[in-house]
Amino acid sequence: MAARYSEPLFVISVAARLVEMHPQTLRKYEREGLIAPSRTSGNLRLYSDEDIERLRQVKYLVETRGLNLAGVQLALELTLSLRKLRTELENSPNGRSWKEDIDRILIELGFVDEQQVRESNRRARS
Repeated sequence: MAARYSEPLFVISVAARLVEMHPQTLRKYEREGLIAPSRTSGNLRLYSDEDIERLRQVKYLVETRGLNLAGVQLALELTLSLRKLRTELENSPNGRSWKEDIDRILIELGFVDEQQVRESNRRARS
């Protein structure tokens, strides 16, 4: 059975390596409300692929775009709204023309759909 995209998989040390950040930075982002990893019964943080995707976007927004954490929070909320809109438009007959515009804005916000990347890599290997 394949792991679900939102299933928590990575402890903080592994997640930190995946996103090339210090574990303390991940803890800070959690305190600031930018990320909310799952917790085990022993209170260990577990990060899902969605969490890793969000951390990569936060890193991009801070390091490349120069946003402060309040700006990052706003950009993350906007990203969520745009992703929902994109999904709705994909299912509408006139939505295809808007999808490219939304995808461009999402890219400018630093969003990379890790699930799509994995699917593209899988197809390229086939």
